[in-house]
Amino acid sequence: MLLEKHQARIAEIISRYPEKRAALLPLLWLVQEEQGYVSEEAMTEVAALLDLTPSQVFQTISFYTMYNPKPMGKFHIQVCRSLMCALVGAENLMHWIDAKLGIKPGETTPDSLFTLKQVECLASCGTGPMMQINDDYYESLTQDKVNRILDDLKRDGRCPLASGPFLVPAPNGEGIKTGA
Repeated sequence: MLLEKHQARIAEIISRYPEKRAALLPLLWLVQEEQGYVSEEAMTEVAALLDLTPSQVFQTISFYTMYNPKPMGKFHIQVCRSLMCALVGAENLMHWIDAKLGIKPGETTPDSLFTLKQVECLASCGTGPMMQINDDYYESLTQDKVNRILDDLKRDGRCPLASGPFLVPAPNGEGIKTGA
């Protein structure tokens, strides 16, 4: 499947590396771009391309949170659970999402719009609690903001509250507050 459709691109990716196995991450990304996730069939195909075992490919996929081993919702919600976010309310954030969408980590809404996942640090420690939805960051979250974000995404497919990584202070003047 993958080899037939992307033969030239696969060859170009593999040619970048002195060892074929080093092309594993970009090839997995190619698969995920194509399918939306990395299926067992694709893992086996990538393993064969790189002279790896399917279990070596699966180990890689299970280590990196950027790869999805099963189909995801249209909006992939990743909630940071690192210490910094935990100290400022990451657990509350998980409860707010569960209350709004009725899903827990690893679950997808019945309409396949939202999938929820807890991940380690998303490198936005000064603006927690925060979450990443697809490629957008949402920072300094409150329950009202979470409800608005999820409502906007469901209705419009986008939300203007997306801050993107590392925009501190946020463009609207909000951001890290220092002092007393």
